[in-house]
Amino acid sequence: MDYPPAVIEKAQRTEQLLQRVANGEPLAVVCAELDLAITAAELAKLQARSAAGDGGWAALLDGRFGHCQTITLAMREWLYARKRQDATLTAPALATLLTQEFGMTISAGHVNHLLRKVGLTRLPGRPFKRPAAALPAAPAAPIPSNSAPAVANAGLFFPGGRAAGDGGRGHRDADDGDGD
Repeated sequence: MDYPPAVIEKAQRTEQLLQRVANGEPLAVVCAELDLAITAAELAKLQARSAAGDGGWAALLDGRFGHCQTITLAMREWLYARKRQDATLTAPALATLLTQEFGMTISAGHVNHLLRKVGLTRLPGRPFKRPAAALPAAPAAPIPSNSAPAVANAGLFFPGGRAAGDGGRGHRDADDGDGD
C-alpha cells in the first residue's frame, strides 16, 4: 500500500519514541519533543506491535489515514475561483462544472466540505427576509379625483357592525337586561 508522507513520518517519529523510552527517557518529555500524544496504555500497544513486526517503523503503520485525495490543488483553486466569481452557484452545480472541466466526479457534500474549509459557503437555513421598508414600493393606483371612496356596501362584509350593535356586549338586541 502506498502511504502518504505524513503517515510515514509519524510512524518514524513513533519508532524514535519507542527507542528513546526503551533507553530510559521519560515518556512525557519524549512525546513533547517529538510532538506526539501517546499515553502509557498506548505505549504498551505500540511496543507489542513493534515487537510482533520487524521492529522498524513499517510495523507501526496502521493503514488508516483517510480516503485518498482525488482533488488536486489546481482543481481546488479552480473551484474556489469559480465560487468567488459567482456566489449563487450551489454545490451540485459546482460538482457538475468540475466534472465537465476536469472529468472528475465529486459529490456535492465534498464540494461543500472544501468550500467550508475556506469560508465560501452560505449561511445555513433560509435567507433572511428584507423588512418592508427596504423593499421597493409598488406604484399606487391613481384614485380619480371626482369619486368618493366606495363605502356604501361596507355593511355587506361586516354585518352587525358598530352602528347596528350594542357596543360589543353581544348580539342580543331584544334582551337589554331588564327581564322584558
